[in-house]
Amino acid sequence: MSAAILDGRQVSDRILETVAADTSRFVERFGRVPVLATVLVGDDPASHTYVRMKANRCQKVGMSSRRVDLDDAVTTDKLVAQIEELSDDPTIDGILLQHPVPQHIDERAAFEAIAPSKDVDGVTRTSFATMAFAGGGFNSATPGGIMALLDAYDISLSGKQAVVIGRSSILGMPMGMLLLARDATVTYCHSKTADLAAEVARADLIVAAAGRPGLVRGEWIKPGAVVVDAGYADNRGDVEFDEAAARASFITPVPGGVGPMTIATLLAQTIEAARRHETSGGRS
Repeated sequence: MSAAILDGRQVSDRILETVAADTSRFVERFGRVPVLATVLVGDDPASHTYVRMKANRCQKVGMSSRRVDLDDAVTTDKLVAQIEELSDDPTIDGILLQHPVPQHIDERAAFEAIAPSKDVDGVTRTSFATMAFAGGGFNSATPGGIMALLDAYDISLSGKQAVVIGRSSILGMPMGMLLLARDATVTYCHSKTADLAAEVARADLIVAAAGRPGLVRGEWIKPGAVVVDAGYADNRGDVEFDEAAARASFITPVPGGVGPMTIATLLAQTIEAARRHETSGGRS
């Protein structure tokens, strides 16, 4: 067996075409351009690259981006105050705090300073609760992008055994909730999992999101399983690609799989936030 590629670049391009059309209609109707604010703390080269990519995508779909750069010595209190200022700014539709932040920052406190109506990256507790229990909120961007990618390839999830490797609040945990909502049976795995190989071997769908290159061995993959590699460290994914591709039915490449879908989801949720702000009568 040779796995078919889940092409995130191709699918994200289609999503961004829709976002561009929606943005054009929005500007024509409301007479303003949607705005995404990005907050970057410190000088991490990869984070700077990601923020530039998001700004470029904003420009391509007709949105505006407002970048806020903060020194890596900034305190949690000052970062929270900056995000609260953006949350109160009626000209801003969405807010993204680039992850990760320096270790001395209380990242959760910073996330919670984002107004839920502007949480287009889906990182607040409110967004998580709404996503998990009610629907209608903003999904965490990477899990939401993964779901859109699976949908684009008509991959059925109902009744399937899904293993999510990783339990971060912005990736692993919400990923499992979204799969559960589609009637998959979800197992979370992590650094304390006793026998990761055995858990992976029985999975119909594996979402690897641990950030540990080569963690998932190709020989563990059940023939015909779907493999989504959301890990990215040292320019490699969490899954042994060649070995896994020989056994899987579908697999994401790294790069070119999950990453483009994250940005597309972020911008799709930004235009949705802008529409909600206009129809609800306020943007703060």
